[in-house]
This record gives sequence, C-alpha cells and structure tokens, in this order.
Amino acid sequence: MCDGKSNKSLFSRSEEANIDSAAPLAVRMRPRQLDEFLGQRHFLGPNRLLTRMLEADRLISLIFYGAPGVGKTSLARVIANYTKAKFHYLSAPSASVKDIREIIAAARDRLASNGRRTVLFIDEIHRFSRAQQDVLLDDVESGILILIGATTENPFFSVNSPLISRSTVFQFEPLSEEDILQLLNAAIADSERGLGGFDIQADEKALRFLAVMSDGDARRALTALEVGVLSQAARQGKKTIKFNLKIAKESIQQKAIDYDGTGDTHYDLASAFQKSMRGSDPDATVYWLARMIAGGEDTRFIARRIAVCAAEDVGNADPMATVLAAAAVQISEFVGLPEAQLALAQAAIYVACAPKSNAAASAVWKAMADVKHEPTKAVPKHLKDSHYPAAKKMGFGTGYKYPHSFKDGFVAQEYLPGALEQQYYVPKEIGNEKNIKRYLQKLQKLVQNSKPVRKSTGMKDG
Repeated sequence: MCDGKSNKSLFSRSEEANIDSAAPLAVRMRPRQLDEFLGQRHFLGPNRLLTRMLEADRLISLIFYGAPGVGKTSLARVIANYTKAKFHYLSAPSASVKDIREIIAAARDRLASNGRRTVLFIDEIHRFSRAQQDVLLDDVESGILILIGATTENPFFSVNSPLISRSTVFQFEPLSEEDILQLLNAAIADSERGLGGFDIQADEKALRFLAVMSDGDARRALTALEVGVLSQAARQGKKTIKFNLKIAKESIQQKAIDYDGTGDTHYDLASAFQKSMRGSDPDATVYWLARMIAGGEDTRFIARRIAVCAAEDVGNADPMATVLAAAAVQISEFVGLPEAQLALAQAAIYVACAPKSNAAASAVWKAMADVKHEPTKAVPKHLKDSHYPAAKKMGFGTGYKYPHSFKDGFVAQEYLPGALEQQYYVPKEIGNEKNIKRYLQKLQKLVQNSKPVRKSTGMKDG
C-alpha cells in the first residue's frame, strides 16, 4: 500500500538521487502536470469532461479502461498532484480487504477533522473479487472516498455493476504515432529525467520505427529507446551516440500483438471478422483473420466462425461457401499452423466474395420462434410413419402421394397444417437462390392450379 508519498524523507538528497536514477526511463518520464500528459484528447483537454472536473475540484469516482502503456497510472498520478485530496495507491493483486478498510477509516477521519477528501487509486481493479469491490460501495456513494480504478478489461463485465453506476468510465485509446514521437524526443532532450545527459543523434526514421512498433504503448517505446542509448553508451563512453534504424530494430522486441483469448479483444476481433465476411470485404476479412492468428487464437474457433457465416450469411445463394467452410474446419484441424492459415484464408475470402442471402437462416429462426411460442402443429396422418403393422390400422400413411410417381416429381399435397398462413423460406433474387425462387414459384402455381392428376406409375407408401 502506498499513500502517494514516497519514503524519500528517510534518505539524504544524494541517496534520493540514486533511487530516482534507478527508475526506468518510462517511469522517470511520467507526466507531472496536465499539460505534459499526451493523448486521450477525447476526455482530457480544454473544455473536456475530466478537465472540467479537475478545474472545479469536483472529482467523482472514475474507472480508467484501456490497454497497457496508454497512461492510466500516469494520469492517476497527475490527478494526485493536481487535486487537493489525499492520494492512496493500491495494486489489486497484492491488496486485501484489510488494506481497503484502513484507507476508508483514515478517509472518514480526515474528512471529519479538516474536510479534506481522499483519492484511492486501485491498479488492475478487475483483479479484485466481488466481495472486495463491494467493500468500496457505501463510501464511494457517500463521497468519503474518490475511487480511481484502472483496468485493461472491459469494466462492464469485470467490475460490479453498482460500482460502475457510482463512477464515470473513461476509455483510453492507444497513443498515436505523433504522441509517441513527441514523447521520445522529449526524453532525448530532457537532462533532468530523460537522456539529455548523453550526446544523442537520433534518426527520425529510427524514432518513427519505435512509434510504429510500440503500437500505442508509450512504456514500450521509451524502454526501447533507453536500451538502445545505454547499450551504446556502455560500449563507447562519452562519444556521440547515433540512434539509427539498425539500433532501433535491435532495441525493441517483435511487435506485441494485443490479444486476450477470453476477453474483449477476442470477441471484438471475432465480431469484426464475421461482419467483414458478411459485408463482402475480403481485405478487411483477411486482416482480422491475420490479427486473430497472430494473437494465438484457436484455429478451430476461427473455422467455426467461417462455417457459421457461410451458412447464415451466404446460405443457398452459393452453397459452395458452406462446403469450403466445412473443408477449412477439417483441414485446419488436420494440418495445424502455420499451414492452416491457408485453408482458413481461402474459405474466409470465398465467403466474403460470395453472394449473400440469409433466407435459410431467417427461415429456421422464424420456425423456431413458432415452435417455441405458437400452438404445436400435429403431423398429418398421411405423413406419419407407416412402417409397422399397427400403423395401417391407425390410418397412418394412408393417402400419401409419392412425388416420384407423378410428372416432374411433384404433386400437390399438405405437408404442414396451415402452411398457406406462414411462409418461412423466402429465397432472394441473388446467386443460386434466384434459381430456387423460380422453381418454388413454378411449384406454387402447380399447387394453386392443381386438379386431379393422372398417375403415371402408381402410388407408393413412405
């Protein structure tokens, strides 16, 4: 537990300097004031909501939601410097209910004695159990405690609904390339907290490479810059350090793919993937497919999404889509990665480029709704199974007309009671389905104009 003040008072100034110098560049370069904070302009900036709250000193409980390295903790520390409230910090994985209760008790005493409010910042609040979150409710609602919770997971799923209702949720976006570039240049120039003590000649291409590869994560970009500069300084002393593209590539790990196989990213990418197939955009389809594969998504899950989309969104407009999707399910299971990506890409792109019709899907949805909510229809006697001795005594199967015994393999007869009142399958004028529509229209005319039909080869029981 930390109350926002360090233990520097226990050390001399030289010792404090040594402690500060041991902190990573990403920690040293954290903003101290609002005007130093980069990004999140949609809620932090002139006349924006959070800025207004701070300027009015009317801070309410907040939930900061976003990917790592986008400034959630940094902004909480800026708020700690800005507000007149007492600031406490807790890391959810290591905190206990006892820690929370101690802070709440102190917050009550402080508010009663001098009117000063208390801010509690909880990092990774989604790691708190429901019981731990419930401890906060009453004091957050009464205003004794101002909560700032930071989470990388969707708070609407990972944080108690009552706590969400008492807070304002701010979603953090990844920092832009320009924001990262500005931060890298500031770190190079800053002689107090950054790398300004070195004679650095930084290539613009090298810095932009870090900005791209960090994927909006400021911590990652600054760490790579520090590694590149310090590794050269250790080898060549006080000579000019040339931070070029080669050094930049050697100083940063392979681009991290933000992917959580059970969280928001999993569902968001799956949704984008399926909607891109449905929307007939092969380029978007293959991009989201690549994102999922690179993130380590289970190929069976991807194949199932393709199969569902083929059946639901393409259907009988191009039946080959379902055939290819089924093949992708089998092939991806059989060969595994990396080869499985070829079958998945082929099937997904085919589905994206195929004519679209959800007529078959709509038909079964309507039928299921009727089965669940409408009176159950009885099977007509002439359609019932007649392959056992007692069936004929009951009249089952009697009067059934065998379609192949009639011209064109069709004869008008009742297959569904009240069928004229409900049409489930309505084929569309697209792809192969327009041929199905023409055929059904032909049969419908035969039904409407049906007269006693002369048998060609006799009747046969089903």
